[in-house]
Amino acid sequence: MSVLECKNLCKAYKKGEYVINNLNIEIPKGKIVGLLGPNGCGKSTLIKMIAGILQPNSGEIYVSGKQIGEETRALVSYLPERTYFSGGMKVSEVVKYFASFYSDFSTERACELLSVLGINSDAKLKTLSKGTKEKVQLILVMSRQAKLYLLDEPIAGVDPAAREYILSTIVGNYNPEATVIITTHLITDVEQVLDDFYFLTYGGNILKSGSVEDARIESGKSLDELFREVFRCS
Repeated sequence: MSVLECKNLCKAYKKGEYVINNLNIEIPKGKIVGLLGPNGCGKSTLIKMIAGILQPNSGEIYVSGKQIGEETRALVSYLPERTYFSGGMKVSEVVKYFASFYSDFSTERACELLSVLGINSDAKLKTLSKGTKEKVQLILVMSRQAKLYLLDEPIAGVDPAAREYILSTIVGNYNPEATVIITTHLITDVEQVLDDFYFLTYGGNILKSGSVEDARIESGKSLDELFREVFRCS
């Protein structure tokens, strides 16, 4: 059974102007997948529909065989592009909030990762740098035992050294029976951890997809080089 299946998926914010247009994808379990494309091509819109935050105009989405709804929200762990917690909350309070809200959340794992990063649990979020806030949110998301992790630009706001740690956190802390989908424009940084990729273009269509390793062998290029070539010609 696929972890994620999208069938004939369409989303338009204005009549006739499709952000996602007749999209069909099927992603198995145990994969780290890059959803890659230029800014404004619909990556975040697609992620939000899979998370159940936005409703499609038409089409169907299934997570572990279940149509998007209350049941699937318990299977999906979603990291939005922007910080969403109140700056007045302490890190420890945010951890408690996740623990009370999600039955699959591991407080032990979250505290361990915070300690490794040297993040003070008593610190208020508003006192933390943008990069540290993003690390806290990622730790919370990856401390769940979800079936599907949706990470929207998880490394965009942090320095190169922190990116490496964040990527190792993603690889080392997700359920191997689950799948991780990452949206990013920093392809060179994330390429090392990806199994598969989808190139999404304006209008919400898939230009190219497949195994990252196969694409590198067939093209003789890195995924970043292939991305630049495909979108220069599209």
